[in-house]
Amino acid sequence: MTEISERAAVRRLNDRLGFGPAPGDLTAGFDATLRRLLGPATDAAAAALPPPTGLVPPPPMGKKDPDAKKDKDAKKAAAKARAAQERTLTVWWLDRMVASRTASERLTWFWHGHFATSNQKVRNAAWMLAQNQTQRTHALGPFGDLAQAMVVDTATIRWLDGQKNRKGSPNENLAREYMELFTLGIGHYQETDVAQGARCLTGWVLDRDGKGATLQRKRFDSGSKTLLGKTGNFDAKGFAGLALAQPASAGFVIGRLWFRLVSATPPDAATVARLTTAYGAERNVRSLLTAMVAEAAFRDAESALVKQPVEWAAGLLRALRIQPGKLAEKEQTKLLAGLRGMGQLPFRPPSVGGWPAGASWLTTSAGVTRLQLAQHLVKQAEIPTVEGAKDKVAAVATLLGVDAWTERTKTALAGVKDPKQLTALAACTPEYVVSG
Repeated sequence: MTEISERAAVRRLNDRLGFGPAPGDLTAGFDATLRRLLGPATDAAAAALPPPTGLVPPPPMGKKDPDAKKDKDAKKAAAKARAAQERTLTVWWLDRMVASRTASERLTWFWHGHFATSNQKVRNAAWMLAQNQTQRTHALGPFGDLAQAMVVDTATIRWLDGQKNRKGSPNENLAREYMELFTLGIGHYQETDVAQGARCLTGWVLDRDGKGATLQRKRFDSGSKTLLGKTGNFDAKGFAGLALAQPASAGFVIGRLWFRLVSATPPDAATVARLTTAYGAERNVRSLLTAMVAEAAFRDAESALVKQPVEWAAGLLRALRIQPGKLAEKEQTKLLAGLRGMGQLPFRPPSVGGWPAGASWLTTSAGVTRLQLAQHLVKQAEIPTVEGAKDKVAAVATLLGVDAWTERTKTALAGVKDPKQLTALAACTPEYVVSG
C-alpha cells in the first residue's frame, strides 16, 4: 500500500464526504476537517437556502375533452408546469451542494442513488422534494430510521408501483427491490419472501389531490404472513423491520457506502467486522463513516474513485464560487443540459439501481460534454488568483484543490495562455476528474 500525503488525505476527505474543498479548506488538518464534516453541527450554509415553495402537481386530467385540440393543449401545459417545477427543484439542490459545509448534503446525494427514484415516472416535484428532505433528515443517523421512512415514502411507492398492490392482487415490485437493492442484496432472500413481503405492503394508495400516499385498510392484507423466518400479521413497517434485522443487512449497507466513498475494492472480512462494530445495533451512519475514513484503505493511493458528473460539477461550481440559482436562466439551462449530456441529472436516475460508477463516466462523449460545461462555467466566474498569477498552472491547481500535476499534464497545461481556458482544461484532467 502506498499512503497518500496528509494534504491529499484532507482533499480526499472533502471529495468523499463533501463536494470538494472550498477555498481555504485544504489548510485545515484531517481531524479538524472530519469534525466539520461529521460533527453534530447543522449545515447552516446549506440550510440558509430554503426549499422551493409552490410545488403542486397540475390538476389531473378529467374525461377527454370533445375538442381534441384543447385536450392536447392542456396536456402540453401540464407537462410544461411539471418540467418547470422539476427544474426549480434541481437548481435548488445544486445550490445546496455547492454551499454545503458538512457531510449531510453529500450523504443525501448518496441516499438518492441508493433509494433511486426518478421524477420521469413520479411526475411530481413535491413528492420528490419530500423524499429528498426525508433522506436529508436521516442522512447521518440510524439507517433503520431512513429505511423505515422509505418503505412508505410517496415517491418511492409511485416509482415502484406500490399503489397497485392490494389484497388479493399483490404487486411485488417494491418488496423485491426493497430487499435486493435497499437492505439485503441478492442471495439473502427467497422468492417466497418477495411474495409474502408484497402482502405486507398492500393497501397504500396515492391521493388524486397530490397530497401523498395513505393506507386504505380495506385494501390491506391483514392475514398472517411468513417471511425471512418470521410469522405474523406484518405491515409495511414490520416488513422493513424484518429485512433490517437480517444479519446480511449490515454488511450490505457497509459495502454500498464503502464502494461509493472509499474504494472500488471491497473491504476484507476483518475490515467488515470492524465497521460492523462501529455501525452498531443502532446502525449509526455517522459512526460508520467515522470508522471508514480511519481505515488504512482510505489513505491508500490505489483507492482512487472517478467523480460522478454531479459531484464533479458541484465541486467546480464551489471552486469558482458560482451559485447555480443566481445564474441567468439561459446559463442554468446550459448547466442542466451539460449534466444531462454527461448522463447524470439529480432526480433522474436511469433505473431503481441508480447510476453507474467508475470508468462508466470516462467515455469520449462524456469527456467532450465535460469540457464544454467547464468552459461555459468558467466564463461565468471571476478567477483573479489564476489571471494574476505568475505561475498560472500552479495557481489553477490551488484553485481546484489539486495536490499536484503529473509532468504530462503540467506540460499540456503550460501551453495554454488564456487563464479561463486553462482553468476549464484543468477541470477536465485526470487529477481533477478522479478523486485520487
